[in-house]
Amino acid sequence: MASQTSFPPLQGYRFSDSQKAQLLATLKRIRFSGQLVWTASNGEQKWLLYFCLGRIIYATGGNHPVRRWARSLATCCTQMPVDITQLRYVLREFEPNNCTNSWEYQLFCLWVEQQRITQEQAEEAILLILSEVLFDVSQAQTLTHHIKEESSISKQLVLINEQQAIEEVQRLWQKLWNAKITEYSLDKAPIIKQPKQLQENTSAKVYHALTQLLDGKNTLRDLAVKTQREVVQVQRSLLPYLKSGLVELISIPDLPDPFCQGVPDLPSLKQDNSNKPLIACVDDSVSICQTMEKLMTAAGYRFIGINDGLRALTMLLIRKPDLIFLDLVMPNTNGYEICRQLRKAPSFRETPIVILTGNDGIVDQVRAKLVGASSFLSKPVDAQKVLSVIYKHLSSPAISTRRIET
Repeated sequence: MASQTSFPPLQGYRFSDSQKAQLLATLKRIRFSGQLVWTASNGEQKWLLYFCLGRIIYATGGNHPVRRWARSLATCCTQMPVDITQLRYVLREFEPNNCTNSWEYQLFCLWVEQQRITQEQAEEAILLILSEVLFDVSQAQTLTHHIKEESSISKQLVLINEQQAIEEVQRLWQKLWNAKITEYSLDKAPIIKQPKQLQENTSAKVYHALTQLLDGKNTLRDLAVKTQREVVQVQRSLLPYLKSGLVELISIPDLPDPFCQGVPDLPSLKQDNSNKPLIACVDDSVSICQTMEKLMTAAGYRFIGINDGLRALTMLLIRKPDLIFLDLVMPNTNGYEICRQLRKAPSFRETPIVILTGNDGIVDQVRAKLVGASSFLSKPVDAQKVLSVIYKHLSSPAISTRRIET
């Protein structure tokens, strides 16, 4: 089903009164499940909204879906680093047919399941994303739309109150109108056009700040998040430079899509074509990792050492080792927490995890068992004991990862 809508960008415009908002209300009333697709008249932009029983569960599309998603993380899920390179590996956790609709949403679901972010954080991030999508839709002069039934996302993480997003669209539009800056696209990036003249007309401090920020790599929306200011404030502060021609706004591409075929492939994780098991050791001690590496390679195993406990989860998700040695005590984290998080990921539910500790008391052993460790070894590491535990866990496919053996 397709239709066309348009509106003039007048001062009195209210998104809540528009045909677009009325369409959302209709889909809510009929408890629609599926996709709503809005396409700009030039065919260059497309926005997708996913519905479940009339409620919006996610939105994406437009010029910069990846940038928008990254901004939502930086604003609402500050504990999650945004690294597109590593994401291409992490996304291998998903079955391909689960990512065709929205890999961003699937990551939110995974991180909530792993308790790396809360459901409230996910809801806040998705609401922010929806608000941006609806604002961009509201700025399109002419749109066509069509709906696809039974084409929604399989998982329903949160059900968004679209009225909150609509109200945010209206607030932002009114602020832009009041500031007389509605003609500037929020998806364009400011860049210094005349650096010499800018330096002559500003203080050294202001010039330095502007050269650091206005590199043409961040959109106005990106800069708002980066400087922790409202996008209207960012625009107003740049307005004198824009009007004088010292700064200009340019179009820039989106961040790389992890599924985009045009992005060069990263080095294969399987460069070693042998079927030798990969052993990982997570320990803040460099000497321990070096000792384990010598032992593993001499025994014919592949090895990866991780000294940063905070990066351990990401690296383990990337490399997916066959067995993990995990230090119990590390700065900023501990082996219990890493083990607990790993067991929540489907690909690590059966992976042998061996706790390493300088204290082999019964309390530590019980705690290790409760978080799902497979074995428990005392430091300093003994070569024979290390190899014995590897042989035991990797030789039997029926090994139970919930049983502690000492």
